[in-house]
Amino acid sequence: MTQTAIGDTAPAISLPRDGGEIVNLSDFAGKKVVLYFYPKDDTPGCTKEAIGFTENVDAFAALDTVILGVSKDSVKKHDKFVAKHELKIALLSDEHGDVCERYGTWVEKSMYGKTYMGIERATYLIGADGKIAQIWRKVRVPGHVDAVLEAVRAL
Repeated sequence: MTQTAIGDTAPAISLPRDGGEIVNLSDFAGKKVVLYFYPKDDTPGCTKEAIGFTENVDAFAALDTVILGVSKDSVKKHDKFVAKHELKIALLSDEHGDVCERYGTWVEKSMYGKTYMGIERATYLIGADGKIAQIWRKVRVPGHVDAVLEAVRAL
C-alpha cells in the first residue's frame, strides 16, 4: 500500500459520481480540491460529514475549491444518499478500491476484536498546483469541516 504525502502530486482519479458522470481530478486543474474518503453512505458519521461539507459548499466555492467525497459505495447508493440528505457535493464511487489504494485509505481496521479491511476516514487538500497541501488521517467528524475550511483559506 502506498502512502501519499504532503508535497506529492495527487494521484490521478477517474471515477463515476452520483448521477453517473465520470469525474477526473484533472477536470479541476487550477482549482483547489478537498478530497475526502469515508467508509459508507448513510451511516451516522458519514452523513454528518457529508452534510457538514454541503452546508459549507458556498464558502469553499468562494475560495475556488471543489469538494469530492469518495467511498466504495455504488453510484446507485450515492444517488439515494444525495437525494435523502439533499447533498450538494459530488460523491465518487470507487467500487474496486483503486483510488483508495493509491491514496492509502484502504486499511486494516478493528471493531469488537475483529480485524477487517475498510476505508479510513481521511481528507486530502490538493492545491491549485495539483500537489497535496494537507492530509488529515483518522478524521473525527466534529469540527473537521471547519478545520478544512481554515486550511483552504490559509493556502
